[in-house]
Amino acid sequence: MIKIDTHHHFWNFDPRQYAWISEKMTPLRRDFGPGELQEALDAGGISAAISVQARQTVEETQWLLDFAQRYRAKGLGGEKRKPANQEPACLAGVVGWVPLLSDRVDDVLEPLHQNELLRGVRHVVHDEPDDRFLLREDFNRGIDRLQGYGLAYDILIFGKHLPVTIEFVDRHPNQTFILDHIAKPTIKAGSFDTRWAEGIRELAKRNHVWCKFSGVVTEVRDESWDIETIRPYWETSLEAFSAERLMFGSDWPVCLLRSSYQRWCETVDELASELSSEEQLKFWSSNAMQAYGLVL
Repeated sequence: MIKIDTHHHFWNFDPRQYAWISEKMTPLRRDFGPGELQEALDAGGISAAISVQARQTVEETQWLLDFAQRYRAKGLGGEKRKPANQEPACLAGVVGWVPLLSDRVDDVLEPLHQNELLRGVRHVVHDEPDDRFLLREDFNRGIDRLQGYGLAYDILIFGKHLPVTIEFVDRHPNQTFILDHIAKPTIKAGSFDTRWAEGIRELAKRNHVWCKFSGVVTEVRDESWDIETIRPYWETSLEAFSAERLMFGSDWPVCLLRSSYQRWCETVDELASELSSEEQLKFWSSNAMQAYGLVL
């Protein structure tokens, strides 16, 4: 079975450009490129991955597209693996950044979308000081432009933003939205984030919204975690979106702050093992291919 990681990042580390990577985040303070990703995917039994922007620049979007073109995953089959002595061949698409607030966003989108590997865009909304950023009129005008280019929009928020997010997606009923990291709940052993659960269940009633089960371990507030720490958030996400609109992601290399890539893949594999074979196919690959319009 093809397995797609719908969320990973590349960077050439520079503390000035990645100020959010603090000195406490030692595992992240180095370069991460296609070679390192291929090793991680091989360890986790994952076939291909989608690159997601980590800096809000058009230059990075083009950089990711150049990588995707060079290291594109093609003709994947369940048992096909890249020989160890060949270049990585693991990239399925890119979620980039464009200036959605600009009234000239089409001038950026038009040339970028000529590359079929651009499958979506994202803005780092949860870092905006305005908790109602998603409702800005200029931002929504930018979102209105995406459907014409066949692009999805990745929603990056915290759980507290879910009520505003519901109002936001209701403004764009024909736009494909993909929620990153299950909206980053606050995860603590013995204490379930009920406000998050209420919000994500309501958001999931919108059939044009999909969800990545990704970036979960970095939201754990305890010193350690195990599968039972994660299970309530898996069950709630699955209940809300069903196997029809839930998809796998890692948030590599950020996940390395709390887990190896292989451990995260094994954890999700065990959680998803109770799904039917058809549901597993949707969760691991078909949903991503449909939501992003991937061609492998």
